[in-house]
Amino acid sequence: MSYKNLLDTENHWVTRKGKAYLSDRVVMHNKDLHQELGDYEWLRLYLYSILGRNIGENEAKLLNFYWVATSYPDASIWPNHVTALAGSVRSTASLALMAGMSVSEASMYGRRPEVRALDFFYRAGRWCDDGGELTEFVEREKSEGRILYGYGRPLAKTDERIPYTLKKAGECGLGEGRYLKMALDVHAHLEATYGYSMNVAAIDAALAADMGLTCQEYQLFMTPCFIAGMVPCYQDARDQPEGSFFPVRCSSIVYEGKAKRDWNGAE
Repeated sequence: MSYKNLLDTENHWVTRKGKAYLSDRVVMHNKDLHQELGDYEWLRLYLYSILGRNIGENEAKLLNFYWVATSYPDASIWPNHVTALAGSVRSTASLALMAGMSVSEASMYGRRPEVRALDFFYRAGRWCDDGGELTEFVEREKSEGRILYGYGRPLAKTDERIPYTLKKAGECGLGEGRYLKMALDVHAHLEATYGYSMNVAAIDAALAADMGLTCQEYQLFMTPCFIAGMVPCYQDARDQPEGSFFPVRCSSIVYEGKAKRDWNGAE
């Protein structure tokens, strides 16, 4: 970026996304927020804000289920654990939820695996379009040391969300897409060859690919998806005695560093 670009935007921001004309109107993607979008349910508005267009009703129902299916009110799950810790020390609800959301962008769960799973299916699709075999692409990914996101689950062998997600996809008329079939074929190969299980990240990403979502759009949509499960964990810890959420006594700490040292003398 040159200094001219900086000067051009010093006092002026050009955008096609939206604008609030205070005391008059608010525009989002060329629609009046209050007059044209005022009857939208919040999730539909959120999708519109991401996509700049109205997604189909069945697609919206299925994406809504993504959020419902991941709303686990269990404080042992890491993002919820952070939220509960915040409640235990009497942090505000906003700070607690934002802290939980921030750690949901992890390498082993949450946003990063979801986006990488979606990217995997798009690249696999291009490979097959060029005449390659799907199993060849999978083996190529493994040989290059890439993690096959969506296959295997850190804490459990099976994923209870998968049958419900597939059922919902079928009900919405979205259960026969190219990428969903690809996800199931990849699982069949990995299970037969390596004993890998499949988790819902593969199913969700494949269905998102069938809906035509980009990686960025998918990440934006999925970012708040754990919040409904975080809230009860925050409330539960907040309502208990302060600092009582899984306290750790000193004798329980396993320390393998240097032994006790005399700070007043030579080490």
